Amino acid sequence: MGGMTVPEIDVTQLPSGAFLLDVRENDEWVAGHAPDATHIPLGELQARVDELPSGPVYVVCRVGGRSAHAAAWLNHIGRDAVNVGGGMQSWETAGKPMVSESGQPPFVA
Repeated sequence: MGGMTVPEIDVTQLPSGAFLLDVRENDEWVAGHAPDATHIPLGELQARVDELPSGPVYVVCRVGGRSAHAAAWLNHIGRDAVNVGGGMQSWETAGKPMVSESGQPPFVA
């Protein structure tokens, strides 16, 4: 992955109606995620890439590392992917909405 620059935006710049792809693990997703996000763990992304729309995909993880790898790979195969800088930690800090699947209040695991 050396030398590949990945387009990145801040969570506050995410366009409305953007396709948000969360590549975190299942336990992280269950604890708290963006309401409209689509969840495909990083390890499953290659097998499930056809589930993504043809337009821009905004990729998020916990702090931005895994999502940068995912976005780099997606761009490498000809997709249009943007990394969400700072990940769900920045999302939570920015006070953006979150939901959980656990029955508990959402948080970033």
